[in-house]
Amino acid sequence: MEPPAGSPSCPSIFRSLFKLRVKSHTAIQMFLEQRDYVLGIVLLLIVVFLWTASNFVTQDIFEDGFHKPFLVTYLNTSSFLLYLIPYAFKRRVEGQRGYEAVGLVHTPPAGEGLPPLTVRETRELAFVFCFLWFVANWSLNAALDYTSVASATILSSMSGLSTLSVGRVFHVETLTFVKVIAVFLSFAGVVLVSLSDSSSTLESKPTNLLWGDFLALVSAIVYGLYVTLLKVRIHFESRIDMQLFFGFVGLYNVLTCWVVGVVLHILGIESFGLPTSSVSIKAIIFNMFITLSSDYLYVIAMLKTTPLVVTIGLSLTIPLAVIGDLLFGKTVHFLVLIGALIVVFSFIMVGLDDARIRSVKLDDHDTSMGVDPLI
Repeated sequence: MEPPAGSPSCPSIFRSLFKLRVKSHTAIQMFLEQRDYVLGIVLLLIVVFLWTASNFVTQDIFEDGFHKPFLVTYLNTSSFLLYLIPYAFKRRVEGQRGYEAVGLVHTPPAGEGLPPLTVRETRELAFVFCFLWFVANWSLNAALDYTSVASATILSSMSGLSTLSVGRVFHVETLTFVKVIAVFLSFAGVVLVSLSDSSSTLESKPTNLLWGDFLALVSAIVYGLYVTLLKVRIHFESRIDMQLFFGFVGLYNVLTCWVVGVVLHILGIESFGLPTSSVSIKAIIFNMFITLSSDYLYVIAMLKTTPLVVTIGLSLTIPLAVIGDLLFGKTVHFLVLIGALIVVFSFIMVGLDDARIRSVKLDDHDTSMGVDPLI
């Protein structure tokens, strides 16, 4: 029996249903990605607040006369060891039934198509990350003892350019004109703030400018390497147990990095010594807890967004510090305000460009599936 004239045929109905299903799946995928991206931005803003607080605490440590950048970095990283306590507790409660048995591996959401990292893979990644993270943080702390704060801040802010370059090589960042402009705008904002600070404060004469500038530059380069490495290796937050990962980072730090401290002591670069004043002790302990939480949230924020977003986003510590100065009644120079606004604008530029790129990719996916994204 022939279908009535003008009625849709079965093949056309199936095609319409298929297109509707694909479009629904795309809409859900877009919603989940946008939700994760927004959550990543929120976590990043929390990290910015915590790191700004940490900067003030670290400043108190140095002003108290405790100039031990290696020891401060070593203690901060060692605090990650506390993350192994929940893992050890679960293993003891659940027995020796393996990693999956205690629920420490999350099944990747549909569409990601990548298996979760095993304990061995997590341990190996933590081993590499431990040294990169330590070098990036220690070199920046050490740079402050040899060069001016302005020089160290300016050179370390080149991490945005480093992250964009390395991310492009490993295909985790899309190189666009907007992102390049945003990186240089962020750098320019940091330069304005740093130059204004250096001209309005009396800093002691640095002892070794070239060495300090070199350490600050090393920090920027290594930062770009390790943040991109994590994105390349992990891809999605659901593939790894972050507490176990950071627990291993703390464990490797305690077991291996002390050797560096011995070498620095023998060479006379940084003699070993513990803080004696209550101000330094309290500040170091408080800083350890800030590091324990902020770095954990920072990596999650990076996995939910992109390495470049979190790198540019960390420059938001500058406008946040400006707000803090205004609230405490301190004088804020005009160049500092302009630099802070430029940093905020560059961060917004990167976020909007990322949103545009994600939208284009989803449209291309629709087109490849035979669905018109405009319908």
